[in-house]
Amino acid sequence: MLDNGADGARARVLGPGEHIPYGVAPVLVADTTLHGATRVQDALLRWGPLPRPWLVLVADAPVRAVQDARYLIRALESRLAGVVRVPYLPVLRAVKGAEEALEYKDVRAAAEKLRRSMEGN
Repeated sequence: MLDNGADGARARVLGPGEHIPYGVAPVLVADTTLHGATRVQDALLRWGPLPRPWLVLVADAPVRAVQDARYLIRALESRLAGVVRVPYLPVLRAVKGAEEALEYKDVRAAAEKLRRSMEGN
């Protein structure tokens, strides 16, 4: 769940069976592997009457996702509020947390692009 009442400053993970508060944007985050796409499909099969979630796809390598993963995500797009892609950022493999990652210009730029895409700006 994005924000959690922090004026856009943070996100919060919802536990299994926890209700989604009114007015928040549910978000699924997955890497661009076929395994990640399959996990998204499994989550959407159990999604039920909840608001359609956004999908944030985080590139796990500096190359395109494999064809089967790309095809599966395209097939699932009608069940999603939108799909936003985050490029491969090698620095994410070496940081301990979000605060440290945001010290890097390319991470800040990707985060801002992600926010603009999801807010429709």
